Amino acid sequence: MIQRSLLQIQEMLQGSGLLEIQYSFNITGVSIDTRTLKPQNLYVPIKGERFNGHHFLDKAIEQGATATLWSINEPKPNVQDFPVIYVQDTLLALQQLAHEYRKQLKTKVIGITGSNGKTSTKDILAAMLSKKYRTQKTKGNLNNHIGVPLTLLELKEDTEMAVVEMGMSAKGEIEKLAKMAALDVAILTNIGEGHLDTLHSKENILQAKLEIVTGLKEDGLVVFNGDDPYLQHGLGKRGALPHTIESKTFGMKSAHSIYPTAFVTEERGVFFTINDLNSPRIFLPMLGKHQMINALGALVVAKHFNVSYAHIQKGLNHMEVTGMRNEWIQLDDFTILSDCYKSDPMSIRASLDILYGVKGFTSKIVVLGDTGQYDVSLHEKLGKELSTQHIDYVLTVGSLAKHIAKTAATRFSQGHVIFCADQDELLFEIKKVISKGSIILVKGSRGNQLEHTVSKLMELSLQKVS
Repeated sequence: MIQRSLLQIQEMLQGSGLLEIQYSFNITGVSIDTRTLKPQNLYVPIKGERFNGHHFLDKAIEQGATATLWSINEPKPNVQDFPVIYVQDTLLALQQLAHEYRKQLKTKVIGITGSNGKTSTKDILAAMLSKKYRTQKTKGNLNNHIGVPLTLLELKEDTEMAVVEMGMSAKGEIEKLAKMAALDVAILTNIGEGHLDTLHSKENILQAKLEIVTGLKEDGLVVFNGDDPYLQHGLGKRGALPHTIESKTFGMKSAHSIYPTAFVTEERGVFFTINDLNSPRIFLPMLGKHQMINALGALVVAKHFNVSYAHIQKGLNHMEVTGMRNEWIQLDDFTILSDCYKSDPMSIRASLDILYGVKGFTSKIVVLGDTGQYDVSLHEKLGKELSTQHIDYVLTVGSLAKHIAKTAATRFSQGHVIFCADQDELLFEIKKVISKGSIILVKGSRGNQLEHTVSKLMELSLQKVS
């Protein structure tokens, strides 16, 4: 993580306020939250709509902060002899500090964006790189205007590879993040329905995601899913990129830089080979064909940096996966496939494909929450798509998910589609339809918080089910 003197910090930010005696004081790391602040951190108070970090300076000092940034628009802090660096805006200062620090590092930075698969691709790529290079990655889902600068500032001086996830909710955001990170490589996973409520069309989503290219260095590499028609249109045509930037594609088609020549999906993960005579049979310990496609994109980058297949497989064998995404939970009486982080239509279809493909279960139960998109027609379409051949029961919870149930009920047998008003009713109804040997897909957006239902299911004894 960043370690600099206060004078260096002040100069990197073109700030002011330090006393000469404070110039040589050193900070180790940055914190925006007094609850997790560590001794010697630089405290950066962020002002949001519902909070103001400037009000917690006393707590930061108590926790051992070395110094603080301070917005010139805030009342001056009532502290004596505590180092204060004044800046125009503390959020902008955090982003500037991250950019300046990144420029001082020799680290190769890989940025990842897309409607779906960002986090999984991040985890896969970091694992592939980790056995050859000192590698760091975005923690959890810190992929926004605050999370990305914190990720960059967390990089160690000797980090060789940084895998940075980049999300957005509006145009202009990815460009800012990509330029901040000064990318060596950019990966674009796909263009989906996420953010249709704010960007209104997939073409607008494409343009917002393509902003990542603006942050590439002159000799950078862009890697994209060539099966995605929007990305193919935006990046596949001649002249779409500056001539100094190289592009490579991945996907299922043989026209791509990397594609699978064979694959087999199992309960433990996916075995596959790629279009390289030297390619061994690679095992990805993640569920679903869509995860293999994410792995293909990661492989393009790993091979670009000359990582051997032995190192790639060794890394995958020890991969650290971000939680609440396609977790396979094997219990004594039944199995849960839990994905409670994201639930847009594209990711729902991917999870359903996993469910459809697994065999040996007495029944298959689907629990769906709202998609996070405020569009009734999207939910109605999902209800029409649910397979009566592969699903025994459909249960939904959420004000929008009821539209999934409404259209699904016209196709399933009576009593096999159940709309629940809340999670208490949901658990009650699950207990009525579950049986020994069932598998339950639980899929919802963060707003649904369906991990609570998963936790209660894990405690459930089928002997208590009436």
